[in-house]
Amino acid sequence: MMYTLSELAKFTGGQIQGDANCQINGIGTLQEAQAGQITFLANPIYRKYLSTTKASAIIIKPEDLSLCKTNALIVVDPYAAFAELTHHFAPKQKIVPGIHPTAVVAEDAKVHPSCQIQAHVTIGSGAVIGANSIIGAGCAIGEGVHIGSAALLYPRVVIYPRVIIGERSILHSGAVVGSDGFGFAFDRRKNEWIKIDHLGTVRIGDDVEIGSNTSIDRGVLDDTVIENFVKIDNLVQIAHNVHIGAYTVIAGCVGIAGSAKIGKYCRIGGGACFAGHIEIADNITIIGMAMVTKSLAQSGGVYASGTGVMHHGEWRRNVARFRHLDELAQRVRKLEKE
Repeated sequence: MMYTLSELAKFTGGQIQGDANCQINGIGTLQEAQAGQITFLANPIYRKYLSTTKASAIIIKPEDLSLCKTNALIVVDPYAAFAELTHHFAPKQKIVPGIHPTAVVAEDAKVHPSCQIQAHVTIGSGAVIGANSIIGAGCAIGEGVHIGSAALLYPRVVIYPRVIIGERSILHSGAVVGSDGFGFAFDRRKNEWIKIDHLGTVRIGDDVEIGSNTSIDRGVLDDTVIENFVKIDNLVQIAHNVHIGAYTVIAGCVGIAGSAKIGKYCRIGGGACFAGHIEIADNITIIGMAMVTKSLAQSGGVYASGTGVMHHGEWRRNVARFRHLDELAQRVRKLEKE
């Protein structure tokens, strides 16, 4: 894969300073890029590497251009431009149409002839797989599942019955979609838990990406819904009847309890957790490790909770003081009254 800098400028809408015919064969970091590669400066803490990088070109903002000692591709958002260029340098996964001899496909399943069904896949009765989709080795597709065109399921994805997945969606290995949520009712007469059968399903929109070992539970009565262009990282737990708005991104190890509703264009940091039955408005950012226990009704804003890492001794002293906060507050109120 070889492009001129002028070709890359067309892909990104950037302007060129230097040799427009410079040949680029890959992308690297500022620290490690070699001649023939393009790199980028998105975070100012890496400016110190601009003078020493061996890259043949740098994707850069106009305000950093004076620090650039080589060819430059000038854009407003270097990170977005870098993301765009990865599509042009990444190896393309070729579709080899056909069904592997070891795959088990129900007679009434509808698999488009352009699909690639790899080894040991199982596809249940009534399932529909759209054109140009790839179903990786060992995937299990349940009864009545609908998967749109150009979808990519990596090996060992499990899709439970009746789940709907949109076009161009990507599911990474180990993802499980449509399993029962954690639903039980305690029967005081029998002194035992009664399982609640989940009668809904999961509806996933177009252009959604789901990371490895992420679980998305089906709804109890209504459906769990993941709207278009949602991006979900690895090891995320999405409980029954959750609704996630379009273009929201969710980093790894997030847990979202049942019936929570997340708005559009939200950004959720790793390890954050959400209580059930709350609503998060559009365009909200949740910092990693935050614990969200109530609804956030106002669109926009950045929210965080918890404390950052500190020396163990300091942490122990602070915990000891925290235990006396209520006592201290009462003393303050008493003094205020006096």
